[in-house]
Amino acid sequence: MQPCVVVTGVAGFVGSNLTKRLLDRGYTVKGIDNLSAGTVENVDRRVEFHEMDIRAPGIYPLFEGAAAVFHLAAKTCLPECVSNPLEAASINVVGTLNVLEAARRAKVAKLIYADTSAEYEGINEFPTREEEIRPIGVYAASKHGGAAFCESYRQLYNMNITILRYFNVYGPAQDWRRVIPPVMSSFIIRMLQGERPIIYGTGEKRRDFVYVDDVNDFHLVVLEEQRVDGKVFNVGSGINFSVNEVYQLIENLLKSGLRPIYKPELPGEAQITLADLGAAKALGWKPRVGITEGLSRTIDYLRSKVLKANVSISGAK
Repeated sequence: MQPCVVVTGVAGFVGSNLTKRLLDRGYTVKGIDNLSAGTVENVDRRVEFHEMDIRAPGIYPLFEGAAAVFHLAAKTCLPECVSNPLEAASINVVGTLNVLEAARRAKVAKLIYADTSAEYEGINEFPTREEEIRPIGVYAASKHGGAAFCESYRQLYNMNITILRYFNVYGPAQDWRRVIPPVMSSFIIRMLQGERPIIYGTGEKRRDFVYVDDVNDFHLVVLEEQRVDGKVFNVGSGINFSVNEVYQLIENLLKSGLRPIYKPELPGEAQITLADLGAAKALGWKPRVGITEGLSRTIDYLRSKVLKANVSISGAK
């Protein structure tokens, strides 16, 4: 029988892309998602899909017989976390605790927790290593709460848990429906529609962008490699770009002639993110997809899959 992997947030951006890789590699997948952000269209038909909230006790039987869990489900939109901290904590802390308890009761051999580079918001050393964190914002604090419970379960119940701190993941199926969409999806969709892209602040914030295929390459390493057990890893590209530079890269590909609209700064965002990838590279992994290639693939996807729905995007980070 093929090993079974449970993926929470299976209908979301990273989860849906990861699932296809797992299935193609021979795993069976049980997917959990309440469709609050992801869409059922993202879910591969080979997945045993359960539309369910991660906070529900009903998720417990789904973990029986699973070899591993990727816990990706979370409240990730920063403005929504700021406007409703209780909901952010409920999903990202209580929801994570419910997943941990389900995995513990089912005696799942390995759990991978999707953490965030927002844990480094208060750190001003770049590239940033895994050893020191300083979460500040609501989103960062809520994800840190989930990570703290992961560490608690690892020590108290001897659970095998690996924590991954994602930097700015981008690519096909990225969640462009957010109140403030991710910068790349927002820029591309607006410019393809003949609308000027929106930049909050001066555009000089720098972000470490990593393509989703590279992230999923590392997911497979983490799933199948024992050296990762109980450790924390940054998942980024090790290179950062300003928002203005991202706009220019996209404009070079689209040649739209559209100049950005600059709006007031959004609160609570780090000025710089840049991953130290020493720990991840020591496992033999490294990012392969450069930003121009990643943007080209993202443009092709958004042009063929999203614009047919006549979507309208308001802005970007």
